[in-house]
Amino acid sequence: MMRKGPTNLITDVAGILVGNAEDHRLKSGVTAVLCDPPATAAVQVLGGAPGTRETDLLAPHNTVQTVDAIVLSGGSAFGLDAASGVQAALREMGRGFPVGPHRIPIVPAAILFDLMNGGEKNWGQFSPYRDLGYAAARAQAGAFTTGSAGAGTGALTATLKGGLGSASTILANGITVGALVAVNALGSATIGETRHFWAAPFELDGEFGGLGMPSPWPQDAAQPRLKFREAAAAAANTTIAVIATDAALSKAEAKRLAIAAHDGFSRALWPSHTPLDGDLVFALSTGASGKKLLLEDFIDLSAAAAATMARAIARGVHDAAAAAGDLKPAWSALPDN
Repeated sequence: MMRKGPTNLITDVAGILVGNAEDHRLKSGVTAVLCDPPATAAVQVLGGAPGTRETDLLAPHNTVQTVDAIVLSGGSAFGLDAASGVQAALREMGRGFPVGPHRIPIVPAAILFDLMNGGEKNWGQFSPYRDLGYAAARAQAGAFTTGSAGAGTGALTATLKGGLGSASTILANGITVGALVAVNALGSATIGETRHFWAAPFELDGEFGGLGMPSPWPQDAAQPRLKFREAAAAAANTTIAVIATDAALSKAEAKRLAIAAHDGFSRALWPSHTPLDGDLVFALSTGASGKKLLLEDFIDLSAAAAATMARAIARGVHDAAAAAGDLKPAWSALPDN
């Protein structure tokens, strides 16, 4: 049996805090996931158009075992500056990998493309993302806003506004797994022309509308819906996420968890992992439970990771708020059908 955590957020995983910062005129923002103490980390990229910072060090064979934070940002490649802002905040906190008298905060990051979403992007010589990253790190808390917040502020899907989503699951053995995702997919989170979510089979307690699956099944459900058909705009995508657990995992096991969490993308978005998405999942193990897993327990954790990620994706779209200048409608503005 699986149940939601107390807040149904990734911060139900002990050792994880999240901060958001956004600029609604810009229609973009940053989400920082802070790990205290540092967490074992890995990454898996399955989309064809990723934008990242410091992901090579997460390979199981490389030296650094833990990270201080993970950053998800809008802004395409400009958004990689957000990690410098988070790093600056962590340095002020005395956090980081010790090298002689110095501490170097380890802050991998990933970005999504939201430059053509109707926001004002004429920011001058330097982008605002370093400052947004700093503000996001300083806003760290156990509770945070989902929907049109942080890295999900200006996100879009094929049919609706995207957003920042989160969910958590407590397994029968007491292990907690949580997901955080900025949904900016080329594809769609809803089935055909309906309000029903592809993730409906995994929904807990009506967390994204409680509509279940559509009946009758739409004849056009299998037809892929894509955000843009124009070649110049086709790359304006990417869903980026974090999956976290309080189980004690090695870097190799964290890598397997990131791979498993990608199944949640496939359950919640149609299509996903396209050549024009930079779909990516970071995995974090805080080890706060002190529990190491047997193989059968790891299989359960992997299944829960996929289900939790699917729920988080649906919640990100469900929670998005309508705003002036939007190019896509918010889910809440759709007529009942």
